[in-house]
Amino acid sequence: MDKWDQRFMHLTEEVGGWASCIRRKVGAIIVRDKRVMTTGYNGAPAGISSCIDRGECLREINHIPSGTHAELCYAAHAEQNAIIQAAKYGVNINGATLYCTHQPCVICAKMIINSGISRVVYKEGYPDEFSMRLFAEAGTQVEKYEE
Repeated sequence: MDKWDQRFMHLTEEVGGWASCIRRKVGAIIVRDKRVMTTGYNGAPAGISSCIDRGECLREINHIPSGTHAELCYAAHAEQNAIIQAAKYGVNINGATLYCTHQPCVICAKMIINSGISRVVYKEGYPDEFSMRLFAEAGTQVEKYEE
């Protein structure tokens, strides 16, 4: 990893601190030509109360294991929010790099692949091996960040 990867991963961790999830703080940034295009963190959609606001985690209440049933959560994932932000504001992310604090899940992997992001750099693992298979088949470069 080079100094730019280090800088962008540190920024990704900072963005993750903004998350409104009780269970896990995840941050993502999309970078093109050494410029931050968009940011995202895991949190409830606009107008929806977050788990922090509610004082409880729907997934914990229902004993949903990590890496399963991602749809049973008030929050959108950090990667999803970063891609959505690009679409909302007309930002071209084709060929970009997505930095994320955690390995993307399969739902995020599909969005990343279809958005044209060509490289993913993540720090922490996530129990979703299928996402890694999709990235490999699509030819998306995926790297685990090491300090």
